[in-house]
Amino acid sequence: MSKIRKAVLPAAGYGTRFLPMTKASPKEMLPIIDKPIIQYVVEEAIASGIEDIVIVTGSNKRAIEDHFDHNSELESYLETAGKLDQLEEIRRIARMANFIYIRQKGSYGNGTPILNCESVIGDEPFAVLWADQFTVAETPRLKQMVDAFEKYNDPILTFVKAKSDADYDRYGIPEVNTIENGIHEILEIKEKPGKENAPSDLVSDGGYILTPDIFQALKETEVGKGNELWLVDGINKLKRNHKLYACEVQGGKYYDTGNKLEYLKANIDFGLKREDINGEFKDYIKKIAQNL
Repeated sequence: MSKIRKAVLPAAGYGTRFLPMTKASPKEMLPIIDKPIIQYVVEEAIASGIEDIVIVTGSNKRAIEDHFDHNSELESYLETAGKLDQLEEIRRIARMANFIYIRQKGSYGNGTPILNCESVIGDEPFAVLWADQFTVAETPRLKQMVDAFEKYNDPILTFVKAKSDADYDRYGIPEVNTIENGIHEILEIKEKPGKENAPSDLVSDGGYILTPDIFQALKETEVGKGNELWLVDGINKLKRNHKLYACEVQGGKYYDTGNKLEYLKANIDFGLKREDINGEFKDYIKKIAQNL
């Protein structure tokens, strides 16, 4: 099986949970301190050996393309002003990978952006990472997935342990047979089953390595709930030719930054890790906590 060289980042959604902010600005460009969410996702992919980043966009998403491109006027200003560290940082962003942009077309749903990438992906296995959520781990989540794929040569989905009862109402929960530490064969995935009906304590954190037959599977998939094309329905069809594996991410923390509360938590977590601001920031949080 081919090396995993390409990652698809769907980024065409309306971001309605963050309106009015997302009326004209992509939710994927919301900052965690001073870096947009989507950059964390891209950096995870690059750290895992990905060469081509395929971003599927929609209307009002041009800011994403601009962010990962060169800005000659800004670079000239920073150079003249002697702000060389910032200059190198913004140049590094544009050099990180080969960026490919596709405008989403077709029925609504999270399977559509994947199907839109068929001509770019071709007959290679590839990764999918949602552009508004990410997992931080000492060994990148996607690298853990790549290692599992190279061993089993079948589709890999990532999961983390549920953190609260609410997680069982938010995410897909797999029924599994454990193969080895951290690797499970997926028997079935139940979407948002609730804790009482959940077949395991694993919740999807939105990472996938898929084989190219996913495109035919999605073409054969009828639109489902909400009149949307669901990726999970296409993945279930892959069972005709593959086993499906769950990679339980080791040493990681999942940030669902498409969710307002989790987005705020992410900013606090990253703020406390930043040496340039964490001292005063920590004192401020303590002061607030004392007054609650």
